[in-house]
Amino acid sequence: MYDVVIIGSGASGGAVAYTLCKAGYKVAVLEKGRLMKREEFTKDELAYCRRDLVTPNLFDEYHTIEEKVEGKWVATPTYESGWSFWNGNIVGGSSNFMSGMLHRLHPDDFRLKSKYGAIKGANVVDWPISYDELEPYYALAEELVGISGHYEPHKYEPKRSTPNFTQPPTKENAVVKLLDKSCQELGVKSLVTPRAVLSRDKGDRNACYYSNFCGSYGCSSGAKSSSREALLKPALATGNLTLLTNTYVKQLESDKDNVEYAVVVDTITGKEKRIEGKMFVVAAQAHESARLLLNSANKHHPDGLANSSGELGKNLIFSGGGSGQGELRKESLKEIKFEDLMTTGLFVNRSVLDWYFIDHWWDGKFKGGSVEFMFEHQNIITRARKNNYKDGQLVWGTELGERVLKRMNEQKSIRFEIFNDWLPNDDCFVSLDPTHKDKYGMPVGKLRLEGHPQDVKVGEYIAEKCEKILEEMGAENIYSSVSSAPPQNLVAGGCRFGNDPKTSVLNKYCQAHDVDNLFVADASFMPTGGSVAYTWTIYANALRVADHIVQRLQNRPI
Repeated sequence: MYDVVIIGSGASGGAVAYTLCKAGYKVAVLEKGRLMKREEFTKDELAYCRRDLVTPNLFDEYHTIEEKVEGKWVATPTYESGWSFWNGNIVGGSSNFMSGMLHRLHPDDFRLKSKYGAIKGANVVDWPISYDELEPYYALAEELVGISGHYEPHKYEPKRSTPNFTQPPTKENAVVKLLDKSCQELGVKSLVTPRAVLSRDKGDRNACYYSNFCGSYGCSSGAKSSSREALLKPALATGNLTLLTNTYVKQLESDKDNVEYAVVVDTITGKEKRIEGKMFVVAAQAHESARLLLNSANKHHPDGLANSSGELGKNLIFSGGGSGQGELRKESLKEIKFEDLMTTGLFVNRSVLDWYFIDHWWDGKFKGGSVEFMFEHQNIITRARKNNYKDGQLVWGTELGERVLKRMNEQKSIRFEIFNDWLPNDDCFVSLDPTHKDKYGMPVGKLRLEGHPQDVKVGEYIAEKCEKILEEMGAENIYSSVSSAPPQNLVAGGCRFGNDPKTSVLNKYCQAHDVDNLFVADASFMPTGGSVAYTWTIYANALRVADHIVQRLQNRPI
């Protein structure tokens, strides 16, 4: 029997495993996927972006997505739509493939209802913890995983307990000179983006080698601060971690008060067995964690494990916002040399927080969002396929070749991505599909993905301001797109934490109200998501939860 059994090896699972193993406890991490070593990662666009190298085949494992058709909700399997909610089913999970643009939540993100009051059609609540309670763990995560950056004071930049980052920013393309000047002309403050990418060597991890391919790809130098590199490898070095790969968890078996064991399937042999532990930590990614608990219903917990509140799977959240871009062309470029712009691999590394909160008499008072600037994704196939139509018809031959060459050699696209709150609401949740099952015979997750109208309004407000920055930079063919469709790689909620067992699944330590030895450590706990990517908060909160588990194991008073 293990001291702690962790289901999932991503950012949260790795953080909990690291803390517990360093404290001397015997830990098992159950990971559905395989272990890919650093040297196995490549920049193969076909393998990583167009095929199922690191995610399940959708005919084997899938979800159903509910959409309204003639006023009724109709569920469609993702093997028909091609819409995948898998984000890296290997050791380290989706943290292997993140772009690594990380920010802390703002203190007011923890008290959104207190700040803005109730919002019609949204289930907004305050968090049961404050920023001050999480701040030490933000600082710890920053040091442990390695986040590079440079702190600059800003009215919406949260306070820090340390003066600056331990790693300087990664190298930047000359375009930042143009971007910074354009922002300054418009009265906007551009900030250096904190990035989960090493700019200097750290232990056995090598600094970034600026391959030009970061997001969507694993890192073969160890520079990207994934759970696998930063947390699981040192946890394994303690001798206290058993890493069980190719291990699919079907359900958790429990009595009235405690989980007794996990029922797992070896994905290679098909053999089923039990994994026993004193404590269990679910860290399978928000929608899958909720699905596992729903699939673990029994006579003691007929509506799903830890679901006496009826809130399990409810209030799923994503990230609101959208994106846009424009083209910087050779013939019209200003401020910098075209050759410097075309230097490959270097980051843009700029964020804007000026619109994180809006409180103007002319615009009103509402929660805004953050913006990241970057170059368009460097995937060659994707870039080559753009703008190849004339009069609605695909061009061919010499004309196609000339267009592709011009696109690759005579311009570079600058892009922005907007992150704003996805307001939790009654029509965004995960439940069990009553008819569809995966290859292991378990009901698949059914996702209803309705957004709140406010999300789109905020995104459009910010997109308009971002387009003006691109205009000031001299970009051409500027466009933006803000949608109510959720990004598949930014999922949270479903196991909301809170102080009241009647309205939440977990307590403030992410321990199930109903089950004494069960914790949920991934982004499921979040009642609201803030207006930044979740990963830094996931790391920090998981480290906080792990400290609490250590105290429990040591039988110390909490």
